[in-house]
Amino acid sequence: METASTRTTRPLVTARTAAVWAVLRRELERHDGRELTVVDVGGGTGGFAVPLAQSGHRVTVVDASPDALAALTRRAADAGVAERVRAVQGDGDALAGLVEPGSADLILCHSVLEVVDQPADVIAAVTAALRPGGAVSVLVASRAAAVLGRAVNGHLRSAFALADDPEGHAGARDTLRRRYDAETAGALLRSVGLEVEETHGVRVLTDLLPASVVEEDPQALLDLELALAARPPFRDIASQLHLFARRPRS
Repeated sequence: METASTRTTRPLVTARTAAVWAVLRRELERHDGRELTVVDVGGGTGGFAVPLAQSGHRVTVVDASPDALAALTRRAADAGVAERVRAVQGDGDALAGLVEPGSADLILCHSVLEVVDQPADVIAAVTAALRPGGAVSVLVASRAAAVLGRAVNGHLRSAFALADDPEGHAGARDTLRRRYDAETAGALLRSVGLEVEETHGVRVLTDLLPASVVEEDPQALLDLELALAARPPFRDIASQLHLFARRPRS
């Protein structure tokens, strides 16, 4: 019988996504080829969903944008996995009405918590959708990286506002409602009973380097990103923080 492991297709991994895919691959391997039920909250056009479907898993993408979901549907069809990808229009905090409670083995919640009205409600809904023992991959914007980025580009007042604001928000022109550090993101997940297993930095150096350096030796950059991803203080200045957590079995 053909299993997920016999159909596995490696995603195109770059320095921008390597740390996340390394964690996700370990979780998939942990299930020893079993077909998983995956939900991608805010999954947009399917950058993670389609490779997961190509690896033999069934993925539901929940996103508020009909245009993004249309692009996802085309992408899944082009990749030959249309029957494994389901597009659902909706918001993360309404997950209970879109996904059966306790049904998901793995949920992705990437670049969502920094833009929603109530991140605690989204994480509570995500936790309810996980089966006991299921895992969630959370990717959030890093406050430290945003402060450093603004400062080195000469936007000192914006950097100060962002550093001083309780939620890591830089004012009316800021496109994000909030940013996190490892402690605040971890506390949010633990507040709904999730157990945080791993925390990594994503794009530790990639966003700091000139394009010429990135293009000169992409493999060296990828190796360096993976080497630094879990090491403070390098982890903590990454553009994004990746937390991998699990719903306890009891």
